[in-house]
Amino acid sequence: MTTSPKKDNSVSRRQFGKAAGATFGAAAGFYFIPSHARGRLERPTLAGIGAGGKGRTDVAECAKAGFEVVALVDVVDAKKLKNVQGRLQKVVQGQTGYPDAAFFTDYREMLAELGDKVDAVTVSTPDHHHFHASIMAMQAGKHVYCQKPLTHGIWEARTMTSVARQAGVKTQMGNQAHANDHMRRCVELIRAGIIGKVKSIHAWTNRPIWPQGFASPPPRQPVPEGIDWDQWVGPAPWVDYNERIAPFAWRGWWDYGTGALGDMACHIMDLGYWSMNPGAPRSVVAEQVGATDFSPPINSKITWEFGPNDLTAADGFKFNWYDGYIDATFDRKNWQLKKNGDAYNHPGEDVLDGEDFRKYGSVIIGEKGKLFFNRQRNWVVKPSTLADDFEMPEPSIPRAREQNNYMEWFDAIEGKVQRGQSDFDLAGPMTETILLGVLAQRMPETRLEWNAEKLEIVGRPELGKHIQRPYRPGWDLEV
Repeated sequence: MTTSPKKDNSVSRRQFGKAAGATFGAAAGFYFIPSHARGRLERPTLAGIGAGGKGRTDVAECAKAGFEVVALVDVVDAKKLKNVQGRLQKVVQGQTGYPDAAFFTDYREMLAELGDKVDAVTVSTPDHHHFHASIMAMQAGKHVYCQKPLTHGIWEARTMTSVARQAGVKTQMGNQAHANDHMRRCVELIRAGIIGKVKSIHAWTNRPIWPQGFASPPPRQPVPEGIDWDQWVGPAPWVDYNERIAPFAWRGWWDYGTGALGDMACHIMDLGYWSMNPGAPRSVVAEQVGATDFSPPINSKITWEFGPNDLTAADGFKFNWYDGYIDATFDRKNWQLKKNGDAYNHPGEDVLDGEDFRKYGSVIIGEKGKLFFNRQRNWVVKPSTLADDFEMPEPSIPRAREQNNYMEWFDAIEGKVQRGQSDFDLAGPMTETILLGVLAQRMPETRLEWNAEKLEIVGRPELGKHIQRPYRPGWDLEV
């Protein structure tokens, strides 16, 4: 890595602060009433922060839900790009679908210039921008739909949850399967005791499928015309541009992504965490292969220990996570993971009980039996006799319109439902737990005791920089 070029990142911050006025600053005492709530009949207006990749889908789905798309923000300006190939094609397609939308490369400038013309935003950036884009939007009174993981750091997740409550805005995290009826029904069944008191939970994924485990950055390349690289790096430590970093492989960088755990756990751990509502874990430990100072591991197993509640065994329960392919290696020449076989990390037969690990993504183990779950609408209890004499509970969790979490967020903004079920009150604490596992990956084979109230690892003050990291000059926020 080299030192970033000198650029006054604070210029647009000053512009933004001037435009936002008294609604900006300390996160207290503000609430913005959207234009459509002032007696007008317009649809809620939306700005998409991140218009390519997942952002393209998020904006399109929000338009289907009922929003009017009035602005797009992306560090890639499609009109200036030359020789568009690969994933950049989707970036271009995401921008050309809304010809009447204003376009910006900096979300700070968008928020400053458009003001109350925007009611809500989607945040579909790399992980390291989630906090800044969402906080700025909420402090300006915008409703926020933010992709997973909710933030890049643990302190950021705690702060996002607090600011959302204070701002009074409607929020939602982008773990789409959270809106599926079968997930909500399984949560109800677990809470009703179909498998008895819960002893352990196991969740697994074949990710990463992007490069992880590299020991140094790729060589510097010229920044293509049409890409604002300084804005892409944003609040994170500087890295020189290379096409092997963006628009996709950033997930395998500690500074910009959160690896396979951060990327997938908000999806796959969702059922178990939502069912248990466990509060903060007591401790976490990681076992792994291939992590470096730059990059998360090639594969890993994480174990969190939680204390007891009404749904658990007397001594609490353990939540276990598995990711990556067994015996995979990082191929630096081609900048990719090289798999040595098709078997990815997963629980053993004592947990799987004869089930194919490829068929499911998690299993909740209780004192009476097991519930195997796949977020793609597939689940089963074992033994099957558990359901024979079980008194099925009445539905207690509201169902999302068309099982769609974009529609649920829209309906919360419109007042048709009280809240999105994956709002920051749920997503924030779950993200804290997941990111505590990401932190444990930096300290393998070490049991880390967690003090959630103080946001610190007990007896390890040097790890505080991974809980709340400093930002690049010009990117500090008042919260």
